[in-house]
Amino acid sequence: MNTNLLRKILAGFFLLALILPACRHSSPKTSVSIVGEAFHINGQPTYAGRSWRGNKIEGLLFNSRMVQGIFDDLNPETAVRWKYPDTDTWDPDRNTDEFVAAMADWQAHGLLSFTINLQGGSPMGYGNKNWYNSAYEEDGALRPTYMARLKKILDRADELGMVPIVGLFYFGQDQFLADDEAVKRAAENAVDWMLEQGYRNILIEVANECDNRGYEREIIKADRIHELIELIKGRTKDGFRFPVSTSYNGGRIPRENVVRSADFILIHGNGVSDPQRITEMVAETKAVPGFRPMPIVFNEDDHYGFEADTNNLVNAVRAYASWGYFDFRRDGEAFASGYQSVPVDWRINAPRKIAFFEKVREITAYPRRP
Repeated sequence: MNTNLLRKILAGFFLLALILPACRHSSPKTSVSIVGEAFHINGQPTYAGRSWRGNKIEGLLFNSRMVQGIFDDLNPETAVRWKYPDTDTWDPDRNTDEFVAAMADWQAHGLLSFTINLQGGSPMGYGNKNWYNSAYEEDGALRPTYMARLKKILDRADELGMVPIVGLFYFGQDQFLADDEAVKRAAENAVDWMLEQGYRNILIEVANECDNRGYEREIIKADRIHELIELIKGRTKDGFRFPVSTSYNGGRIPRENVVRSADFILIHGNGVSDPQRITEMVAETKAVPGFRPMPIVFNEDDHYGFEADTNNLVNAVRAYASWGYFDFRRDGEAFASGYQSVPVDWRINAPRKIAFFEKVREITAYPRRP
């Protein structure tokens, strides 16, 4: 069959699914809201009543960078790199299905959030080398196969009471969108799709590290990213909209244009080897003009040492900021290691993963008992 004809047929089925109420996720079980500096789920603060070593935990949102949950590679020259060790083939549906199967275990340890990105992240941990992983066509239209995989994840998150941070754009992939207008259409299409599905448990990260020099489309860059934030804030359904923000490179402080527009703040701890700097970043963020009481969330940090009394996670908690785990497979490590390197083993079954999840369970006192 002609490739273009097949693409049109798939697109037609996808649009039909948006129209038919039976295909929508129309009865959400989970809703997220922001009350001052705290996150609430279904009208109650997260980790209600919980404190740990004298630090308030109620209202925080422990999270992990799981951006490859809908990954695929549309470049045939690089797609051969992502073979599973047991089958010697890549399978994007297997990847998503195994992600979904692992989610309940994450939640049982107290992880209430994760970042999933429509343009993924580096499947090598860091760096971009010609792979093509994007839920958008060049003109900003949505790819049905990607959105079908995303729906599996978002449906399960809703069932489990989890709050995904859905990222829209990633450097190294934004150049596959034709221009700034295509970027805006992509953002509108993605957000409208999530609204049409009926989700109420989503936070939007417009772009991962908007100040990264890898972005090519001007509207995604740090000087103009607030335009996309405002655009997304204007997308509503039945009076509801998603909370919106964007993140910055490791160690960087958000700029005033974002602080004034965003509903919550996203910062990264990559490159921050001294935990005291985590504390300073929170204080400096609160000093940016336009800041008002709102949650501060680290949703990417590749520093561990969870057994120590002081580490990046602990110092974030002490500053009343949520913290997010970022892990990738280092050279020579087994398949089980890391959550960003493709192919991914989504289970809690490697030393760093186990240490992180056990620390979150300790801090949050999960699983919660009735």
